[in-house]
Amino acid sequence: MASSVILRSTLPRTFTSATGRNSLRLALQVRAASSTTQYVPGGPILKGTVNDPTEFPPPSRTHGSYHWAFERLLAASLVPMTAAAFVTSGSSYPVFDGLLGLSLVMHSHIGFDSMVVDYVHKRKFPVLGPILTWTLRSATVGVLVGVYQFNTNDIGLTELIAKVWTA
Repeated sequence: MASSVILRSTLPRTFTSATGRNSLRLALQVRAASSTTQYVPGGPILKGTVNDPTEFPPPSRTHGSYHWAFERLLAASLVPMTAAAFVTSGSSYPVFDGLLGLSLVMHSHIGFDSMVVDYVHKRKFPVLGPILTWTLRSATVGVLVGVYQFNTNDIGLTELIAKVWTA
């Protein structure tokens, strides 16, 4: 529509006769048919690239405000847990050791997962994105196993934090 308005305003009246209009319309149709992109206001859409519309997941409460509130609550709870680890000893509070270890690992996992989702998403990096996501998940499981082993077979996180703070 915009091209016809421009053509009408710039071409002289004699050229916009019926035969002139038909020849211009044919030329524009040939040009439009040879183009591989589809024009829309705001830029072309290239099929099969990052310009494809985003497929939105179905609505879920766990990925909405509850997810955000959990992240903030977890981050805020790490401050008093770390201070309490300095005051108490790990041998007398093994449940506290487990909570602190789980909270630290989950806080780190959520932060790294946000970076992977934001910067290496699978639409733009179809191979590297899922590889990094699964690498992060397996590293998180490995760290959880390591923290469990450290808490049960060694001094534990609260004893470690107390020793680091007093060193």
